Amino acid sequence: MHPRRDIFIRPLLDCRRHELRGYLEQKSVHYAVDESNDDVSIPRNRVRAELVPLLARRFNPAVVDALADVADIAREDWRWLEQEAGVLAQRITQRDGDVWRIDAEALNRAPVAVARALLHHAMTVAARGATIRFSHVVAALAASRGEGPPVDAPGHRVEREGRFVVLTSKPKHARGRWSGAPRTGPANFFRYPLSIPGEVALPQAGCVISAERMVEGRIPADTLGERSTMAAVRMDRVPGPLAVRNRRPGDRFRPVGLGGRKKLQDFFVDEKVARTRRDEVPLVVDETDRIVWVAGYRIDQEFRVTDPAQGVVILRVRQL
Repeated sequence: MHPRRDIFIRPLLDCRRHELRGYLEQKSVHYAVDESNDDVSIPRNRVRAELVPLLARRFNPAVVDALADVADIAREDWRWLEQEAGVLAQRITQRDGDVWRIDAEALNRAPVAVARALLHHAMTVAARGATIRFSHVVAALAASRGEGPPVDAPGHRVEREGRFVVLTSKPKHARGRWSGAPRTGPANFFRYPLSIPGEVALPQAGCVISAERMVEGRIPADTLGERSTMAAVRMDRVPGPLAVRNRRPGDRFRPVGLGGRKKLQDFFVDEKVARTRRDEVPLVVDETDRIVWVAGYRIDQEFRVTDPAQGVVILRVRQL
């Protein structure tokens, strides 16, 4: 317990009870006693009223002071761990609404104590304050290392998706086990941020996706055809960050030249993409998760360039 945490201040935490009562009686100060503190059916009260006196009589008369010293050490150690975990979290954690993505490799390289502290904090926030136990953190750390299954923790789910550990909060009305829609898509989703300019390697797909702003001049001819390794998209339609992921259940887009919205599943069938390869096809998406480009196939009509003066982003895909 900390003397001060957020709005809670305990200025007399280091005072022994009999010392405090003696001082108040000496000063003739009236005080109230919470009768629930005498209820030994409550475990913490039973420890204070029965176990601690037993330890003092049978093992160490100064057991209270010894425990207080250990608590002080643990309190300062935990304060340092929280600071280190906070610094690490700023570098490796991304949040998008009720979804947290933590760089798994960076998390697993961190000292175990720091990794546990980071996960405990993130899981507590994702759980909206529900109690996160040590066993939940251990299971989440195993999932981040690829050594365990997804974790249905209180109020949220933890799973490994590509290079990230992903924490997803349950809807507030959900109870019991994970109540999200059943996943019928790939067993191992991946999603990577893509900066402009920048590139990202996709080991699951065996390729690299890059993005750059077009310098003055004509749009490369290779970006205008179908099944091209390059695509030109309107810069003003992608003002925020891009990402690269694989397909999700229910994905739809409006392929240029085909007219109307189309299920990605149907598009793959029409394009004769082998069923075994569909989970590997990279999708470049915008900040709202709209499909911008099915890499190597078509862009969405919304992002088609009609005037190079609008500003253009060139997307490329190449083999690793």
